[in-house]
Amino acid sequence: MKKTVVLGASDNPIRYAYSAVHQLLSRGYEVVPIGNRSGEVLGIPIEQGKPELSDVHTITLYLNPRNQKGYYDYILGLKPQRIIFNPGTENAELAMLARQRGIEVEMACTLVMLTLGAY
Repeated sequence: MKKTVVLGASDNPIRYAYSAVHQLLSRGYEVVPIGNRSGEVLGIPIEQGKPELSDVHTITLYLNPRNQKGYYDYILGLKPQRIIFNPGTENAELAMLARQRGIEVEMACTLVMLTLGAY
C-alpha cells in the first residue's frame, strides 16, 4: 500500500487531519502522522519534528501555506510520488517546487478521494 505522511496530524477527532489518518488506516494504508503536538490516532503515535522516512508515496497536507514554509526542504527531501494539498493548504510556490522535481501535485481533499476510491 501507499505509505502516506499526514503532515499537520492531530489527535482531535473533530479535525480533518484526524479523519484522514483514521480513514487511511481503515483502508489498510501505512500512515505516518506528523504534527506539532504529541498524541496518537487509533494507537499510532503522532511524530513530531521531521522524522527520517523512506519510501513515501504520498504527503497529504493539513498545514496552512504559512506553516508549510519550514517544511519545504523536508517535504521535497522525502521524494514523495505526490503531494495532496487539501482545502485551505493550497500553495502555488510549494506546488511549483514539487512539479520541478517530478512530484505529482493534487489540489484535492484526501477524504473525498478515499470515499470515491480515487486515492
